[in-house]
Amino acid sequence: MWSSPLFWIAFSLAMFWALGAYNRLMRLRSAVVQTFGSFDAHMVRWLALLGEFAAAQEVRVPATPAASVPEMAALRGAATQLSASLAMARARPLQPEAVAALIAARDVLLACWHKGMQALAAHQAEEEGEDAQKIEKAGKAAEDAGSACEGAQPPVQRLEQWRARWDDHAQQADQAARVFNGAVVQYNAAIAQFPASLLARVFGFKAARSL
Repeated sequence: MWSSPLFWIAFSLAMFWALGAYNRLMRLRSAVVQTFGSFDAHMVRWLALLGEFAAAQEVRVPATPAASVPEMAALRGAATQLSASLAMARARPLQPEAVAALIAARDVLLACWHKGMQALAAHQAEEEGEDAQKIEKAGKAAEDAGSACEGAQPPVQRLEQWRARWDDHAQQADQAARVFNGAVVQYNAAIAQFPASLLARVFGFKAARSL
């Protein structure tokens, strides 16, 4: 059998197929890692936006109602948890447990964001009524003094602007997540397909989890 030309031909074909299949699995796995890198970059920018938002709200703390403080604290805690989960998934994007923790942290952050924005929106509605009265009084005082006020501080950035920036980052992150999920589907399908699944077991290719 060892001297049979047919055996060596079959053996060579099997080796070439195994090498090609292994390289294909490696390319698909690398694609999953690369697409997660794109999603990771969007999430980092998203967290930076949350940092800006939290800093802007710190300026408003004296005027912030006590009811909205727990929501802001919860939002900061959710951002911290998401950052930690993102770091874990960044190191192991193919590990289902790490991606599952990231998904849970993202869902908590979304819930805290919407709850915090609702609380701040209610407070802003009250502030707008008070600001209108103050502006009217200031205008009358300026007319009496015969001069206009100069050097006034710019108004606090409205929540609508923060919502627009949030939605823009969320849309970009969702698009990157869809690309990652597509790469995961292709990778999982490849390692589950026979006979490539035999190579996957031998070399330790395991199914990944989508976002």
